[in-house]
Amino acid sequence: MSEIKFSKEHEWIKMDGEIATVGITKQATEMLGDIVFVELPEKGTLVEKGGEAGVVESTKAANDIYTPVSGEIIENNKLIVDDPSKINSDPENSGWFFKIKIKNKSETESLMNKEEYAKFAKENNN
Repeated sequence: MSEIKFSKEHEWIKMDGEIATVGITKQATEMLGDIVFVELPEKGTLVEKGGEAGVVESTKAANDIYTPVSGEIIENNKLIVDDPSKINSDPENSGWFFKIKIKNKSETESLMNKEEYAKFAKENNN
């Protein structure tokens, strides 16, 4: 069974064993507006928790994509590179950014569950 967690940077991570899929939340897409460009990490890239893993640009701003866990990028979503609007239309499913082989699963313990994230987002008005 997969488990979904959320970061304070508005990323979601869906874990399935030692492999996780990462994207940004619907809340993040609402703050960004229409997404027009995305740059994703290449397969084989090693990333550290909290480190930059790419860039997303919208009509409002450019923002870094951070990784909620450390590990190795094993796949990126070429569909959103070709059509970034998929991120706006389905951010928490087909609009995922990359898949990562998790280096240390204990890093996920500091992430929020869905209820905690909803409360965090509401309290921070973002």
